[in-house]
Amino acid sequence: MTSILGTLRRTTRQLRRRVLTHRRLLAGGLALTAVVLGLQAARPSPPATAALIVARHDLPAGAVLSAADLTSVAVPPDAIPAGTVRRAAGRILATPLHRGEPLTDLRLVGPALTQGHPDLVAVPIRLPDAGMAALLRVGDRIRLLATDPQGSDAPVAVTTVAEDALVLALPAADDGTAAKTSSTGVTSALGGRLVVVGVIESEVDRVTSAAVRDFLTYAYPH
Repeated sequence: MTSILGTLRRTTRQLRRRVLTHRRLLAGGLALTAVVLGLQAARPSPPATAALIVARHDLPAGAVLSAADLTSVAVPPDAIPAGTVRRAAGRILATPLHRGEPLTDLRLVGPALTQGHPDLVAVPIRLPDAGMAALLRVGDRIRLLATDPQGSDAPVAVTTVAEDALVLALPAADDGTAAKTSSTGVTSALGGRLVVVGVIESEVDRVTSAAVRDFLTYAYPH
């Protein structure tokens, strides 16, 4: 009988030791889990980002954009500039764009070119002398001058059609940029260089008429 009681006591003690051991292991595991969860909760969540379309490489004014010219980068949402453009394939750059610069509507040929200039109207003209047109830069202020290519006056009459035109865009030069003049003295619309200028409303009719009828050139005002 005594041996049986001794055996029961030993068994009971062993069970108690095992239970205590398991409790310690369980408590340790729970404590470790709590630490891990606490660290995860304290870790800041990844910052929010938004996609911004930028130039993949340097692009000149007048470039016709394709998907290969642009790429998307992740930036903070508050870093997205106003007027960003997401679909620009086939659009024409009004100004140069450096690698990594964001593409906005102000960089493209279109109505947004006159943004910030509410008194101006964007008018495309063609300067017959492509070499002279190549001297222009976006932002230049010029005086637009017109002469009649069929005029016989000596000296040739020169008319100012826009006193303070703003160069808004310089689309890429055409293939074969030399102006083509017929035997009658009329310059072909296929020659020269296209320029988009901003003029005041009262000058629009004079500028557009001269663009199709006269020989246009420019001067830098004082």
